[in-house]
Amino acid sequence: MNVESWPDDNLSGFIARWQGQEGGQERANYALFLTELCDLLSVDHPQLAGATHERNDYVFERVVTRHKDDGDALGRIDLYKRDCFVLEAKQSRLRGAAKEVLGQSDLFTTDR
Repeated sequence: MNVESWPDDNLSGFIARWQGQEGGQERANYALFLTELCDLLSVDHPQLAGATHERNDYVFERVVTRHKDDGDALGRIDLYKRDCFVLEAKQSRLRGAAKEVLGQSDLFTTDR
């Protein structure tokens, strides 16, 4: 589904809700943002994570082993879907900086 085929009220509501938010925290907001994005795209939500990590095929906060020179450590992936993608959420701007980060365009502008 492309942007042109989304119902305008759904797309406009999503943009209005998330555009221009300041002071939010990445960890506090990314799961809600991505869940609402799934609704907008009409795709399944991530699944509940289980205790057996290797069976967590589409989940938030997927546990992974990070291999480093000084030894292995556990880490987490913000959103993981086996054989599809890995998503790491990041703040939209630097703390204390102007709203726009150099080299990062606003994904929600109406200009095309």
